[in-house]
Amino acid sequence: MTYNGKIHNGALVLDDGTTLPDGMRVRVEPLEEPTADNGDLSPLFTIGRRAIPGGPPDLATNLDHYLYGHPKVTDGQ
Repeated sequence: MTYNGKIHNGALVLDDGTTLPDGMRVRVEPLEEPTADNGDLSPLFTIGRRAIPGGPPDLATNLDHYLYGHPKVTDGQ
């Protein structure tokens, strides 16, 4: 038997509401790659996917620029 569903909060939820017994072994085959923003999550929860490893090299100097949009300290110098 084949069931369709999706992952919600880390758990498999079947489309037709079918429940399977606890401990039942299943095989899950993703049908598509997850997208960066699937509409189910707030941008706050997906911000880590867009982060630069280590952050920008001038983060400490220009923190106000990155947080609040102020001009960079090195701008115009």
